[in-house]
Amino acid sequence: MPLILSVGQSVPKYKINQENVVPFIRELFLKKYPSIDRLLSVFQNGEIQSRYISKELSWYSEEHSLEQKNQAYTEISIELSIEAIKKCVTSNEFLSSEVQYDEIDGIIFVSSTGFSTPTIDAHIANILPFRCDIKRIPIWGLGCAGGASGISRAFDYCKAHPKSNILLVAVELCSLTFQKEDLSKSNIIGTSLFADGAAAVLVIGDESNLKNRRIHKSLPSIEQTNSTLMPNSLDVMGWDVRNDGLFVIFSRDIPLIVKNWLQPVVSNFLNENQLTISDLSHFIAHPGGKKVLDAYVESLDICEEKISISLNVLKSFGNMSSCTVLFVLSEFMKKGKVNEYGLLCALGPGFSSELSLLKWVEC
Repeated sequence: MPLILSVGQSVPKYKINQENVVPFIRELFLKKYPSIDRLLSVFQNGEIQSRYISKELSWYSEEHSLEQKNQAYTEISIELSIEAIKKCVTSNEFLSSEVQYDEIDGIIFVSSTGFSTPTIDAHIANILPFRCDIKRIPIWGLGCAGGASGISRAFDYCKAHPKSNILLVAVELCSLTFQKEDLSKSNIIGTSLFADGAAAVLVIGDESNLKNRRIHKSLPSIEQTNSTLMPNSLDVMGWDVRNDGLFVIFSRDIPLIVKNWLQPVVSNFLNENQLTISDLSHFIAHPGGKKVLDAYVESLDICEEKISISLNVLKSFGNMSSCTVLFVLSEFMKKGKVNEYGLLCALGPGFSSELSLLKWVEC
């Protein structure tokens, strides 16, 4: 089965502490939204301590057209993607020696917070010395589920082409979608949660020559994947695309949906692989928010320790949409022992779930 060999991460240079964001948002919204104070508690309740954003905080109090936002998205996405890729292929945490760019057979590029044609992966391939025949698979619009979906698509490719090496790159600049005139509760909640970042993951086929580059005794093997779309749920999560940009759709019912809907999806998937939830040593959950993580615990009847890494990533980086679960994956890459199972899980627009069953195997 395909293996996950290495992970690299990058974030913008502007770090904000949650305690400093609250007075900024209060001042920005108070005149048009006199009752804003009753909503500001979401900034504390979410347990996020710090995040990274693409511009200085003062930039977000100014007017910016969709064109200006998207130009910033293109430029910064390229920069962060390249940094994450370089860290992935040179990582001394996961690799015994550097992976050369001409050893990469394909790029799966995932994003939902901006537009670019040619896609960002084409820009990357014109800067880094990849082969001219590299396969390019851009994926747009899966939101928070995008990183997990990218793992699944890398699995599909490497299973069909077992000698291949596929680079998954996910980048999201959620802060650039901020709407300072949007007085909706969804916008306030999104502003309290979302952040910017990028991650790159190297997935290799089980006949790849890169197996011998590993440092750790075992690697996570992608055993099987699952995608599930919830009917009649288009309004749960996503973007409302308007002349002024992307306006967040964020249903308050998401934690309740997780509690009621996710458990049968996970259990059925595990049963198909002759496993149960109790067989999982690792739960590699996308931290959509503190309430979502709590819903995982309640729905799946797992101990809170299982979500501790996801919660720590949320506290330090916020919700970076698709790439957040890959930050979580990076931490689990250092922990797994031979024959342990893990479930990588993320939820996104649609409403949908993306699952990957991992097993740490000796190589």
